[in-house]
Amino acid sequence: MIVLNGTSSAGKTSIGRCLQSMLRTPWLLLGIDDLTRAVPDKGIDDGTLLHVSETGQVEVGPGWRSLEASWYTGIATIAASGTGVIVDEVFLDGGAGQRRLRSALGGLEVLWVGVTCDRDIARAREALRADRVPGQADSQAPVVHEGVEYDLFVDTSRATSESCAALILERASTTD
Repeated sequence: MIVLNGTSSAGKTSIGRCLQSMLRTPWLLLGIDDLTRAVPDKGIDDGTLLHVSETGQVEVGPGWRSLEASWYTGIATIAASGTGVIVDEVFLDGGAGQRRLRSALGGLEVLWVGVTCDRDIARAREALRADRVPGQADSQAPVVHEGVEYDLFVDTSRATSESCAALILERASTTD
């Protein structure tokens, strides 16, 4: 399993897609965006699950953590069955988010990758995406990596998604 953690618009999904094309066997790319698309609209509209403010600040509601726990259990089950999984994640509370995911993954082998990006580049990418509220990346930047333990960092403002994926695969092969 490979976990990519970084702010919105840092390039995690692009790296994940590159990894999928480089891996010899099919791996699934499952991301936080998939989970947010799967939750009922009502839980977004009323904030009981998730709320994104006009300034891009993402706040989890009281019902979010139980859905997140189920999501993580599902991902762990897929990986435990032998299917490779790339997780595209945004730890809104840094190390606490990693601990929740690590707990759900149990003893599975995981490569933890921090994905960083220059704030101006993330802002420009965010502006091009209809599914993003301006300010999301800025609001996440101070916390997303705080207290998270990584095996590797990649910076998409200085490297292509392909070269980041190649570094990740190189690191993954040295940990086998």
